[in-house]
Amino acid sequence: MTDLSFLDWPFFDSHHKAWRERVDTFARAQVAGQVNHADVDGSCRRLVAALGAAGLLKPAVVQAGRFDVRTLCLARETLAWHDGLADFAFALQGLGSGPISLFGTDQQRSQWLPGVAAGKVIPAFALTEPQSGSDVAAITTTATADGTGFRIDGEKTYISNGGIADWYVVFARTGEAPGSRGLSAFVVPADSAGLTVVERIETIAPHPLARLRFDDVHVPAANRIGKPGDGFKVAMATLDVFRSTVGAAALGFARRALDETIRHVSTRPLMGGTLADLQMTQAAVADMVADVDAAALMVYRAAWTKDSGAERITREAALAKMVATEAAQRVVDRGVQLHGGGGVVRGARIEELYRDVRALRIYEGATELQKVIIARATLAAGAR
Repeated sequence: MTDLSFLDWPFFDSHHKAWRERVDTFARAQVAGQVNHADVDGSCRRLVAALGAAGLLKPAVVQAGRFDVRTLCLARETLAWHDGLADFAFALQGLGSGPISLFGTDQQRSQWLPGVAAGKVIPAFALTEPQSGSDVAAITTTATADGTGFRIDGEKTYISNGGIADWYVVFARTGEAPGSRGLSAFVVPADSAGLTVVERIETIAPHPLARLRFDDVHVPAANRIGKPGDGFKVAMATLDVFRSTVGAAALGFARRALDETIRHVSTRPLMGGTLADLQMTQAAVADMVADVDAAALMVYRAAWTKDSGAERITREAALAKMVATEAAQRVVDRGVQLHGGGGVVRGARIEELYRDVRALRIYEGATELQKVIIARATLAAGAR
């Protein structure tokens, strides 16, 4: 039911339409009605394995060259339309391994990435701490050199794939300089001595999430990603790629909410006609369509800009994430309203979307942080 005319926009090349169709065909066969949300761990493992077997994880794991961000966005939008956990499974394979794809050595890439691309290994991106969510420069987890490598001590929280990951990319303070210039990134296997999953965290839209503790966890020097003190750069460059894709996931949720709503209002009898005959309903639908198109333009503008060779798209990615996630929240909320009582019944698709979409305005940088990024970039450009 989704209007696919956006694929004719000049942001896309010919292979993008075929890629979107391939992902949709997979989702209809492997995802639709087949995801057990009561078993998020098992469901994520199955989805990752299925995505890998179908060859759909390869664009999310780059051995050489650049990410095609439009390809990532189309995959996330399409999978999110079908199921939020399917989108999560795809996205975390890319985000978790992204630092190695972007900054790893040839040896690190050959060691850590093939299993991720095949769907046989699950990675995780361990950045957030209890007191340093959006403020990455305030990270307190430490990595102390010990002669043969490093000893990591500290705590991470709200780590997606926490508890099921085979390894984590952990950001820790190595002290080369104050603040953001004194961080480094490390690959830490999940079975490392001293690494414990302290708590599994339950959210309104269930997915694997955990708090981790590192007590004198040894990692060899070869597990450091990038140069000493490059951790902030590694994290931000990775988020530059994947922040736009968060907007794409929000867009997928919004499109599904619009589809569900059009189906409902067109068939709901009311006052001798249908709910769709009411002008207030039509106004709400028009607002939903405007939000969907605005979000799509922002998301695919950012992705196209990156794919066209831009080194950094911090401002464009922040705009895409902010506009798309906020718009998707409005679209889904209007959809719930137009469904009436049925919109708040647990298990209804529109109710699931209401829970799915909310976290996107927070993770990978809350909306308020995106506003700071956008404003600072704009003010800096105006001052030149």
